[in-house]
Amino acid sequence: MTLLDLIIEASTNPQTNNEPLNYPITLSSKPIFSNLKPISENHFSALQPLNGFQISESDAKLIDFSSNFFTKLKRKLKSPHSFSSSSFMEMLNSFLEKIGEIKFGSLDGLISKDEVDIEAHTCKLLQKLGSFVGNDVLGLVIEGCFLLGDWKILETLIVNNLVIDHMLRSDLLYNLVCKGRPDLLCLCMRHFTDVESSDLGRIFKCFLSPSKDGCLNMVVVRNEWESEATAAIEKLSDKMLSGKKFELAKEAALLLMIAYDGFSSAELCLHFLLSCSDVDEVVFSSALSKLNAEEMLGFIRYLRKWLSKYERFPQVGPCPKAATTLGLIMCQWVPRLEDVVKSLGFVVDEHFSSLVLHSEFNEEFKAIESVVNSLVSEGRLCCSVANLIGVLKPEVRGA
Repeated sequence: MTLLDLIIEASTNPQTNNEPLNYPITLSSKPIFSNLKPISENHFSALQPLNGFQISESDAKLIDFSSNFFTKLKRKLKSPHSFSSSSFMEMLNSFLEKIGEIKFGSLDGLISKDEVDIEAHTCKLLQKLGSFVGNDVLGLVIEGCFLLGDWKILETLIVNNLVIDHMLRSDLLYNLVCKGRPDLLCLCMRHFTDVESSDLGRIFKCFLSPSKDGCLNMVVVRNEWESEATAAIEKLSDKMLSGKKFELAKEAALLLMIAYDGFSSAELCLHFLLSCSDVDEVVFSSALSKLNAEEMLGFIRYLRKWLSKYERFPQVGPCPKAATTLGLIMCQWVPRLEDVVKSLGFVVDEHFSSLVLHSEFNEEFKAIESVVNSLVSEGRLCCSVANLIGVLKPEVRGA
């Protein structure tokens, strides 16, 4: 079978991860090319067929070991109730350590073995040796993380750019939505440079028209927002806080209050998408085109809520320092007024001609127009005051 035949067969019959791949790893090219020899000595032929294809001994061992691990882990994941998180990590650690021995002969100097925390040790092994794990095994590891809730391991895979297969990325994004993990979803968008509009549109649909299971998972996200908002309020009664930290706590409490009150669980998940500045604008705009009329109406109502919040509380603004200084992580996931206006602009630019044909959209836009006019008037006043301050500052210094 020629190389072209292999490519055609692979494209027409894509292999799933039900069975281990024939070549689950990136093969070492140097020993392969050095063994290739022309079949004949015909110097007049432009194309010379080659033979002598043979993979290295270490690659052969790694493929055999990976295939056995794939089969074993696949069997374990079929009974997740009898497969604990610690057993999963021990199994994964043994696999990664064996990879290190095959590729480097020893783990000495590569990674220390005195790590007490088994999860931390797993993450270190993935950082050092994860690039030698094939996509089929990686897919099962991700599946295990979802089944057993090992989010730190999944985060390590994302941050170290170990998820490179597009289909694997697409499934990962979707499952993060279904499991109510929009924080990891945004982490993916920061590290995945090829997120497509179809993937993002699928995510928007999950939040704007969630399934029954999706609604249950989104309650977890709601509880996280509520917990953070409560923690911010409690910090205001902390007598140890004073000065700048106390003022920061006040800003954070107000910011989290407006981000939590009046929003549904699904809308709280949308906060993560709007505040994720790493999403390409073209992809974001194209993703909105995947929404149907009902979903688009829900998104517009969500944006109107934000505009009303910023009109009612004009003193509220971003306070990202609260995440690092006070441990209020959710403060970095609150959409800014700029994020809301930009999203509304995408909706109007891309879908205005179809939106004006629906009376429900007209009512929403009339309400939005009123709020926007109020914000614009206030913005002009603020600009005037800012200009006045700019003029007075040199005079005060001169005096």
